[in-house]
Amino acid sequence: MKITRPGTNPSSPGPAEYFTGGVRLDPLFTAEAPGRAVGLHVIFEPGARTAWHTHPAGQTLIVTFGRGRVQREGGPVEEIRQGDVVWFPAGEKHWHGASPDTGMSHIAIQESIDGSAVTWMEHVSDEDYEG
Repeated sequence: MKITRPGTNPSSPGPAEYFTGGVRLDPLFTAEAPGRAVGLHVIFEPGARTAWHTHPAGQTLIVTFGRGRVQREGGPVEEIRQGDVVWFPAGEKHWHGASPDTGMSHIAIQESIDGSAVTWMEHVSDEDYEG
């Protein structure tokens, strides 16, 4: 058994290479082998968002606060709210972030395959963000 106390893992800003706007990353857990799951609490300021990206084993988002937006490639921009759970299948290109006027936070859970949990791509344009 392993218990990780709050504040054990330091917070970090979301790197500008992968995020637009103010984002804070709070690591929750990294599974020990043979486990592959990684969990983060991600806090987005209004208008902040990820770049387009994929996950080799998919990703689950559990919205913990506020209102946000998600989009998969080729699909519409959809609103998400506190309590929503979002699943992106393996390899599905997508982005997620806060609404323009309300912050949003979520727990993001994904698995690492061959040491990688995410493949980052281009930033989301303002036009894509607005839908």
